[in-house]
Amino acid sequence: MSTVVAQSLHVFGLRSHVSNNVFFFDEQIIIFPSGNHCVKYNVDQKWQKFIPGSDKSQGMLALSISPNRRYLAISETVQEKPVITIYELSAVPCRKRKVLNNFDFPVQKFICMAFSPDSKYLLTQTSPPESNLVYWLWEKQKVMAIVRTDTQNNAVYQVSFNPQDNTQICVTGNGMFKLLRFAEGTLKQTNFQRGEPQNYLAHTWVSDDKIVAGTDTGRLFLFESGDQRWETSIMVREPTSEMKNLGVIQESESLIEFPTITSPVPSYKQVVMASSHHQLSLPQVSAIAAYSKGFACSAGPGRVLLFEKIEEKEFYRESREIRIPVDPQSNDPSQSDKQDVLCMCFSPSEETLIASTSKNQLYSITMSLMEISKGEPAHFEYLMYPLHSASITGLATCIRKPLIATCSVDRSVRIWNYESNTLELFKEYQEEAYTISLHPSGHYVVVGFADKLRLMNLLIDDIRSFKEYSVRGCKECCFSNGGHLFAAVNGNVIHIFSTTSLENISNLKGHTGKIRSVAWNTDDSKLISCGTDGAVYEWNLSTGKRETECVLKSCSYNCVAISPDGKIIFAVGSDQTLKEIADSSVLREMSAFDVTYTAVVISHSGHMMFVGTSVGTIRAMKYPLPLQKEFNEYQAHCGPITKMSLTFDDQFLLSVAEDGCLFTWKVFDKDGPGIKREREVGFAEEVLVTKTDMEEKVQIMLELKTRVEELKMENEYQLRLKDMNYSEKVKELTDKFLQEMESLEMKNQVLRAEKEKQDALHRERMEDLLEKQSRELQDLECCNNQKLLLEYEKYQELQLKSQRMQEEYEKQLRDNDETKSQALEELTEFYETKLQEKTTLLEEAQEAVRQQLREFEETKKQIEEDEDREIQDIKTKYERKLRDEKESNLRLKGETGIMRKKFSSLQKEIEERTNDTEILKGEQVKLQGVIKSLEKDILGLKQEIQERDETIQDKEKRIYDLKKKNQELEKFKFVLDYKIKELKKQIEPRENEIKVMKEQIQKMETELEHFHKQNTQLELNITELWQKLRATDQEMHRERQKERNLEALVKRFKMDLHNCVAYIQEPRQLKEKFRALFEKYVQRADMVEITGLNSDLQQEYTRQREHLERSLATLKKKVVKESELHRADYVRIMQENVSLIKEINELRRELKFTRSQVYDLEAALKLTKKIQPQDVPETVSGKDLPGLPPTMRLNEQEETGRIIEMQRLEIQRLRDQIQEQEQVPGFHPFTGMRLPSLLGAEADLKLQTK
Repeated sequence: MSTVVAQSLHVFGLRSHVSNNVFFFDEQIIIFPSGNHCVKYNVDQKWQKFIPGSDKSQGMLALSISPNRRYLAISETVQEKPVITIYELSAVPCRKRKVLNNFDFPVQKFICMAFSPDSKYLLTQTSPPESNLVYWLWEKQKVMAIVRTDTQNNAVYQVSFNPQDNTQICVTGNGMFKLLRFAEGTLKQTNFQRGEPQNYLAHTWVSDDKIVAGTDTGRLFLFESGDQRWETSIMVREPTSEMKNLGVIQESESLIEFPTITSPVPSYKQVVMASSHHQLSLPQVSAIAAYSKGFACSAGPGRVLLFEKIEEKEFYRESREIRIPVDPQSNDPSQSDKQDVLCMCFSPSEETLIASTSKNQLYSITMSLMEISKGEPAHFEYLMYPLHSASITGLATCIRKPLIATCSVDRSVRIWNYESNTLELFKEYQEEAYTISLHPSGHYVVVGFADKLRLMNLLIDDIRSFKEYSVRGCKECCFSNGGHLFAAVNGNVIHIFSTTSLENISNLKGHTGKIRSVAWNTDDSKLISCGTDGAVYEWNLSTGKRETECVLKSCSYNCVAISPDGKIIFAVGSDQTLKEIADSSVLREMSAFDVTYTAVVISHSGHMMFVGTSVGTIRAMKYPLPLQKEFNEYQAHCGPITKMSLTFDDQFLLSVAEDGCLFTWKVFDKDGPGIKREREVGFAEEVLVTKTDMEEKVQIMLELKTRVEELKMENEYQLRLKDMNYSEKVKELTDKFLQEMESLEMKNQVLRAEKEKQDALHRERMEDLLEKQSRELQDLECCNNQKLLLEYEKYQELQLKSQRMQEEYEKQLRDNDETKSQALEELTEFYETKLQEKTTLLEEAQEAVRQQLREFEETKKQIEEDEDREIQDIKTKYERKLRDEKESNLRLKGETGIMRKKFSSLQKEIEERTNDTEILKGEQVKLQGVIKSLEKDILGLKQEIQERDETIQDKEKRIYDLKKKNQELEKFKFVLDYKIKELKKQIEPRENEIKVMKEQIQKMETELEHFHKQNTQLELNITELWQKLRATDQEMHRERQKERNLEALVKRFKMDLHNCVAYIQEPRQLKEKFRALFEKYVQRADMVEITGLNSDLQQEYTRQREHLERSLATLKKKVVKESELHRADYVRIMQENVSLIKEINELRRELKFTRSQVYDLEAALKLTKKIQPQDVPETVSGKDLPGLPPTMRLNEQEETGRIIEMQRLEIQRLRDQIQEQEQVPGFHPFTGMRLPSLLGAEADLKLQTK
């Protein structure tokens, strides 16, 4: 055996066309077939364990797990013979329990199986044309019964046991629904088919005697004891387009392995041959799974329906629809969900439903989440990741990243991570992908499609092409070890391209057949190629010519590899040998032992070699190659291996095959030199991102940040509103409670008054009762005395009578004594003898009586003492209780308690004197009843204590788990506390600067208040002056009106005087005219006052005018001076405000950055939801909780911002006021204007009169 060992680590793939291909082992672990293994996969912890198939197995056909989850049965074909292997799952690792391989009946293969409810029996169904149903006692490898289920070569899809009965069996298939019962060593059919035969694809037992079966035409039947009870048809809700795409699928998926005849889902060829166009559009019920509420069934491509039982009736109704989601990465997303569901199973707790599809995918859905979102459509999710659905044609790895690149004829390219066992990238294309190669950096990939060769970038979330070459049907490509070149094969020509200039450097021509494989040597100076023409060439890239060649026409080579030193070439091909080639000659050939090698790879250390075979096995051998058959062979795939590769550090082997599975293997050499497993440089974490994507994401982040800030503001506003509402509610409640307290106090006072009245009434009644009692006692004493006197008199009379009668009787007695003395003597003698006998008996009886009396008295004394003691104990106990209750009542009730205590004590004394013993006996009876009830209560409380102890234990377990989590969180907290302390150290100097700035702002506010007061005083002075100016204007207007009136009077006087001048020649008329003129214009009062009035008015007018002019001049000077002072102060304040605003903005930016860092740390701890922002102090020390957001600091910044804004508005308002004062109309002209003099006006008037 070889010392080179390979251990299977992980598999990416599923064989969906194995019957019953997925089921639960327990709540977290599922089992499914992949390659030539069964995989135990833990859904939560993501690990895999393998159950390998049999040696030389050609693939698994069917699986079955026992109801007790202990045994797994696998149907295989080994060297053209059927084999059933039963594994024990409880063993670690799983081991073979039994192998059924010797059969006394004709069989080609077993297509479906089922375990009995007690796991002792196994039911197997063979394929046509035999179609035998075999009933096994598998522990003893004994056939209990065998029957042929069909004679017309129809397919049988499923067999099953009754879940409660080992002897009842159900078999369904094409035109077949049979119930069989095992009895007396035979299987007998118990039902008879009625009506038209259906093609039953699946069935399940929903109860002890009820079966639900589904057909290929979308019909569901419920059978009870073999008779049909219910039927329904599944409606097609979306038109299927499979007929339209049938031709395209047949052309493009020519390499896909279609389902076999025994598969529940017929292949497209079978559908075309057996069905019409109408049948293609009907939904097929290809899988059914039962659960407690009903059952789930597939309903055509991409659909699963849940049916629940109707309580009143024995029927089922559709309750929910679950769909396979559309894959956005698919080349045709509308068709990506059109997958047939082949198998379904529920977890043991019915929490999870898992389904496998015809495209080798596994989906799951959580039932509880689906029930929560009943109004929304339910969709499956990938259980692991999207898997390849067809043969994998390309495989590649890189150096700088733990990546695996694969391509397949399912038109997809997938990038896997073998370190985390996840799918990194996935994309489907319009054409089939034949080959793939990954750049050593892991950033680029070259893929050969049917139409073109594409060089593509591996972005963070996409595979994007950036260069296309017109190389059609490229079946092989490979990057050089340095990554600066890559080779692409087109038929029999090798094209060499540069990855830097992206140009074709050279073309290597020489092969006459198709090239199947190329390989670079270590320094990238040479390229080795092999092909179907039997030629192996070594090319020199500097000259573009062949250096060595080895041609063997009889061999069609599949793969080629080169040793690390570049001297030896290894080639495998159709002649079933492994060849060592050096210097154009075959040095050595190693036989493959009746298999064809399809792939070969050698380690970078040159000590390990691995080859893949056409039967899906991997052989590990040591180099130099052994002379004999020394290698380790491992079961891997169920189809020919297409590609194999080793990682750069020789730790992992990767293999892909036509079964669509990718295996990762851990490899090492036991005897070889130790490989350096530690990498000097770790794997690169860099990814490619386009600038537009980054800008979009940055924009989205900015929008989200703004949205978060808006939400914060909204939340703070909402919190304030809530606080206000709650404070109002609290005020309302306090007012309400105060009112209620006042009302209760009023009621209490009323009740106290009523109580005092009742106490007074009770006192009066007690006094009346006592008086009445005393009166009745006196009356009774008087009556008794009188009765006693009467009785005494009667007694004396009777005593006299008795004396007389005694004397008489004494006489008679004397007489009788004498007569009878003799008789008495005789009798005395007779009776004395008897008396002695009786006295002895009497003494004995008296002795016994005395003994009994003594015993009775002693028992009586003991009973009385015990009763007295118990009565005394009970009395003291209840007196103590009464005393405690009375004391509490005294505390609560006050004076009423005291009066009640007196009353109860008096009443107690009276009752004790009269009925002491009766009360005690009654109390004893009551206490016994109380004791019994208390014992019952004690039993109930003990039960409650037990239940609570159980709950406490459960909660203590939970607390223990939570403590563990808390310890982990405290570790995170410690790290985050340290980071927060550092951040706070950075924040503290900024906070000190903010405090200094605040003090400056406060000083400026005080100065502004001072200026504001001065401005208000000036405004008051200005308003007073304006009032004075208005008064002088009004007087001036009055004087001007008077002047206008005087001018009008002078004009009229001149006119009248001119008229009088016309009568100058006639003295009489002239005299009359002047007299009339005098009477018209001159009055006597005016004549008297006019002389003194004119002089006084003029003096007063001049005096007031001079005073107003002086006051206006002084006010002008003051206003000019103060405006200059204010302007200088305002300029200085504005400059300081500008500098402060700049500093505050810088501090805000720094605070915002630190706050975002703190918020990120809080989000990592998930503590933001738990801690309320109201509890945060203004300055948080380093010992405080790390997740507290600095809301108080944020409020202070907002306040400073508001204060600065208010100051800016106040300064602007003062500036506007000053400008208005400077630009008041009529303000400036009054300073230099002189009022018109009245003297000039009077002089003009005198001239006119003259």
